[in-house]
Amino acid sequence: MDLPASPDRIGVLVVDDHPLLRAGLLDTIVDQLDMRVLGEAATGEEAVQQFNSVRPDVTIMDIAMPGMDGVQALRAIRAVHPGAKIIMLTTYVGDVQIRRAIDAGAAGFLLKSSVRKDLLDTIRDVHAGKRCIAPDVAQALTQHLGESALSEREIAVLRCVALGNANKRVAQQLEIAEETVKAHMRTILAKLDARDRTHAVTIALKRGIIVL
Repeated sequence: MDLPASPDRIGVLVVDDHPLLRAGLLDTIVDQLDMRVLGEAATGEEAVQQFNSVRPDVTIMDIAMPGMDGVQALRAIRAVHPGAKIIMLTTYVGDVQIRRAIDAGAAGFLLKSSVRKDLLDTIRDVHAGKRCIAPDVAQALTQHLGESALSEREIAVLRCVALGNANKRVAQQLEIAEETVKAHMRTILAKLDARDRTHAVTIALKRGIIVL
């Protein structure tokens, strides 16, 4: 049973679109004497609304959610509350997605595979003002330092390719010449060190450059 609200306890908002995972996080937090659950949300839009309503000390938020994703919600919250302490949850180590979250002001990262072990300490550390990045996440970030990032147009081309479109169809969708699509693909392959289109899509999905 949760204890009565106390100003000395860490108020936590939990955001994840998977009900079972969200319930597990809530159950773990509720059992802690130094924490209390202030709210929960299943979407980025709900997260922004809940944050404005309950003003948590720490927010746990999934990066990948339908509609407004975790990074977009993070930006929206910190645009109004620049001091918000938000820990991002991710299933896989995708350096581009994580870098976007860091640039948006994320205070920490947790892999879902290590939540049971690291959740509570990460909440406490972030509340104390520390930035917490799991070793696997840090390694993914350093692995691609210095590499040329894909441009917005190149990402748009690759996203269309990932949906199974041939160059001609990509050109029609993006309203550019087919030769331009081919030129973009050559640049994409070089930047990602990919063997072919399929390999480029695989790399982009793994690193969080595109999300389908």
